[in-house]
Amino acid sequence: MTTIKAAVHGLGNIGRHVIDCLTCAPDFECLGVIRRESSLGTQTLERRNIPDYASIDKLIAEKGKPDVVILCGPSRSVPEDAKFYLSRGIRTVDSFDIHTDIAELVEKLDVVAKENNSACITAAGWDPGTDSVFRTLFEAMAPTGTTFTNFGRGRSMGHSVAARAIKGVADATSITIPIGGGRHARLVYVLAEKGASFEQIKKDLASDPYFSHDPLDVREVKTPEEMEAVADNSHGVLMERIGASGRTSNQNLTFTMKIDNPALTSQVLVSCARAVTRMGAGCHTLIDVPPVMLLAGERMQHIARLV
Repeated sequence: MTTIKAAVHGLGNIGRHVIDCLTCAPDFECLGVIRRESSLGTQTLERRNIPDYASIDKLIAEKGKPDVVILCGPSRSVPEDAKFYLSRGIRTVDSFDIHTDIAELVEKLDVVAKENNSACITAAGWDPGTDSVFRTLFEAMAPTGTTFTNFGRGRSMGHSVAARAIKGVADATSITIPIGGGRHARLVYVLAEKGASFEQIKKDLASDPYFSHDPLDVREVKTPEEMEAVADNSHGVLMERIGASGRTSNQNLTFTMKIDNPALTSQVLVSCARAVTRMGAGCHTLIDVPPVMLLAGERMQHIARLV
């Protein structure tokens, strides 16, 4: 079995879980973590003693060029981070989750990847990501119909990161609440910085693209302990499609799961890091990836076992 050499970009919630998944995989070697220079040498336990570096150049000088870099920063940093690595001929995977911007991002990264004979898989979490595959399969099974994707109740990492980026916010947690028909409300708990206006924070959250399209309830907490009491990693999805196969209607398709959000996102990223080393040049999403490429081992063994 060929060993895939991976580097992790960022050591937040996702980065820590990605390291966990990499160290459990039979075909990966984690070369190191790329992070801010001011953080170097810290969080040894979370890094599982994997070395950290201030730049990809320093990692390459010591460990050699990685086969793939797993981007674990916020979605809004993904476009530039991915371009940076792809322009150097290094493959990337990311869990970019701003649904309305994915198609445009794919087009832009596709150009950079092909110019540098490299490849990337973007939007490679569970939604967007594996849920996108289920939506595609559901539509293939019942081409005429409607699919509703109902998230939660659970903590959204992308929305929580976006809330923390608002001026005056010391910490925040965003809870996704399903209200039916694929629609969702957002409940955001905010710990404001000293001297910050909570009312202004509420206005800024309401105008942010992550929150402006959904019913929004913003609540203030006063202490880190109060924030810790409402912040957990549980999440889930209920996906339903009612449609027709040919002229036969009433085809009812359902997929559901209850999960630890960062753990599942990270596992999908690692599986996609495996797949991207087998893909041609360009930018891909999970609906472009043959499922067998996500699995460790040989194709024919999986065909014999799973088909």
